Amino acid sequence: MVRALLAPSEGQPFEIERADGQSPVILVCEHASRAIPRALSTLGVKPETLTSHAAWDIGALATARRLSTLLDAPLIHQRFSRLVYDCNRPPEAMDAIPEMSEVHAIPGNRNLSDEARRERVAAIYEPFRDALAELIVSRTGPGKLPVIVTIHSFTRVYFGIARHRAVGILHDRDRRLADAMLQHAEEEGVANAMRNYPYGPDDGVTHTLRLHAIQHGLLNVMIEYCSDLIADEAGQQEWAERTARLLETALERFHIDIHAAGPRQN
Repeated sequence: MVRALLAPSEGQPFEIERADGQSPVILVCEHASRAIPRALSTLGVKPETLTSHAAWDIGALATARRLSTLLDAPLIHQRFSRLVYDCNRPPEAMDAIPEMSEVHAIPGNRNLSDEARRERVAAIYEPFRDALAELIVSRTGPGKLPVIVTIHSFTRVYFGIARHRAVGILHDRDRRLADAMLQHAEEEGVANAMRNYPYGPDDGVTHTLRLHAIQHGLLNVMIEYCSDLIADEAGQQEWAERTARLLETALERFHIDIHAAGPRQN
């Protein structure tokens, strides 16, 4: 029997904001938080790890919230750290519960029993997965299909190697929306953008897109911002505004009004 990882007072592992938003876009932020459930204490990691990019995507949630406001779009985000469970990974992925994150050791994730892994899946991943699926269904109907946009950030230096791009536009086998965004990126103020950067499908980062969008034929894209660009409120607002303009321009190709439920994609 799988035990409950979260105490009732800790609430759900996900949160949905602006659930009644009128935009066809659904924003998803899987790495929004650095919180650890009380039952797991600190996972044995150093204090600096829990404030680092290893624990969460710095600036991603704040930027997603500003984008949600600009678009009037619903936003679903995870309330616990990806060190507990990475909701952009399926349960069978080894890095869904990482023992190492770049140079950061996660002692509390080592040598987990099958039961302990199932506990994490049941407490964190499955509720998030199911809530996103239900949100998509609730916004799908005759003449309308949602657009799935996931929001992430990446660190400027990774394993000692500097990354010089500002934004990555990521896709899996469905590249329609990514292609449209890359075509218009510079004119909408999103210069220095690159396809499938700093990661791509082969790195396992498109799980959410595959599970919730691609198999249902929904337009989708994953956006990665360099975290130092969205580390403060000014940067978060600036990049949310740029992204809103870019999405609006790109979705015009599909005859979708980003600010209201649009017609069926083709």
